[in-house]
Amino acid sequence: DMGSPAVDTIPPAFTIEVDSENKAKSLNIFSFNFPHHVSFHMSWIGFFVSFVSTFAAAPMVAIIRDDLELTKPDLGNAGLAAVTGTIIARVIMGSVCDVVGPRYGLSIVLLLSAPFCFCMSFVTSAAGFLICRMGIGLGLATFVACQFWMSCMFNGKCVGIANATAAGWGNLGGGVTQFLMPLIYRGMVEGTGGRIFSAWRWAYVVPGLLHTIVGVAVMFLGQDLPDGNYKMLHTSGQLEKKSAGKTQYIGCANYRMWCMVATYGFCFGVELTMNNIVAGYLFDQFELDLVTAGVLASCYGLMNLFARSIGGLVSDYTSVKFGMRGRLWTLWVFQTVEGVLCVFMALSKDSLGITILFMVLFSICVQASEGASYGIVPFLTRRALGVASGYIGAGGNAGSTICMALFFTSPDIPTYDGLMYMGFTIIAVTFLVVFIHFPMWGSMFFPGDPTITEEDYYIKKEFTEEEIKEGLAVSVQKFCNNSHGERAPQHRPAAEEATKV
Repeated sequence: DMGSPAVDTIPPAFTIEVDSENKAKSLNIFSFNFPHHVSFHMSWIGFFVSFVSTFAAAPMVAIIRDDLELTKPDLGNAGLAAVTGTIIARVIMGSVCDVVGPRYGLSIVLLLSAPFCFCMSFVTSAAGFLICRMGIGLGLATFVACQFWMSCMFNGKCVGIANATAAGWGNLGGGVTQFLMPLIYRGMVEGTGGRIFSAWRWAYVVPGLLHTIVGVAVMFLGQDLPDGNYKMLHTSGQLEKKSAGKTQYIGCANYRMWCMVATYGFCFGVELTMNNIVAGYLFDQFELDLVTAGVLASCYGLMNLFARSIGGLVSDYTSVKFGMRGRLWTLWVFQTVEGVLCVFMALSKDSLGITILFMVLFSICVQASEGASYGIVPFLTRRALGVASGYIGAGGNAGSTICMALFFTSPDIPTYDGLMYMGFTIIAVTFLVVFIHFPMWGSMFFPGDPTITEEDYYIKKEFTEEEIKEGLAVSVQKFCNNSHGERAPQHRPAAEEATKV
């Protein structure tokens, strides 16, 4: 730490407890403390807005379908486009975060997807509807910036809960939009004198304005890192100027990242799939009216208010008790139970009450699995954290595309059978967590090697000798020092154990 006294000797800049990287050691959701908690609020609000707009079509689909004369395949393709276009955007966003910072990444994506919200007002064909939904869906790449930003602002003791709460409140937009857009639509019907085909178009102006306002707010109110913005830190030499190619290589060479890409596809991917299909399933299977189906469907997304945070909280708690192995077990248990509950929801197809009960329990486990996943992601790699966040986030969208294509587009597969097949697939894919092994910390069934250090994994593996001599690994060294809590309790430094008790 002696190499950067200018940063470490100004404690008055922070009014909360921070570690040697100046990351916050706790999360207070009611605080607007700068920069940690302001950035927390900017990140979840930005992600929330992108979710509201991406799924704004779902609760108004009956009106839009009649206006544009859309067929079931047209609607299915547009739903796929909304989540598929983001796959590439999320991968790119990972490198954007590594190179120019999460603040620019989040802001630019919101501002670039805003015009597609406004253009929805002028759509006249199935092709135009699909293009606009794909363009709006690009906004979901804000997730990568959101999670990267939280991993930069919060210490390992609370990174699970910080990541989970920011993402969970963002995902909440998928539930809120199920009743918010019908309310806006109803107001627009009155404003247009009962012209329903004009009203849904005017309703889309609201998400467009939200994208614009929040995009500008993120740019001017947020800060990339506790010590300042990327540009200033690059200029002063306190932050490595990363090469996009090099970080891509480091991230892609890490097999643990690919295991997480697959498993995240069957928690976040399942949530996106359910956002697309659950209102229609309740409407058709139980012959409900549109408003009732929308309200019941919103229960699935509204679990994000607390359920994703539970996953992050349990991940942080089991880390204190058992180290990284506790985090891995947490993810496996939540996600396997998620698959079982998905099967039970499918088997309850003859009872609305039991279907809703299993749907809510299933949703809680889906969200908790997402929270537990991003309790692990910040530790996969340090130098290529943006790349890892990007690919894993993209894996979520890819999982949704796979589920939609395999289980919910064919007219030969009833939706309840699709749900059952999806449940069995979740259980099978989640088994990949067993193979995630950190040399110094271990895996679900095998302990780590106490002779291997965090420096061996994060520095010697990801930096050359020349880069280490140039001082490029100084910030990563601080991260290594702050990651001793992921060791098994008996292998932690004595001073750190005293602070845990």
